[in-house]
Amino acid sequence: MGKFKIPESPPTVNKTIRFPDDVVEAVEKAIQGKNCTFSAFVIAAVRAALNDLET
Repeated sequence: MGKFKIPESPPTVNKTIRFPDDVVEAVEKAIQGKNCTFSAFVIAAVRAALNDLET
């Protein structure tokens, strides 16, 4: 078994962004009861959108 290494958090930048109320409600409903934060959901969604743009 390998040695345990403490994971490093990726560098982050704070950005203020405004979402329409219905989008916030939809995201919060989608992540309810899941081990996911609003930020983690938005980051994953943006990465997926960027990946789609590349193809």
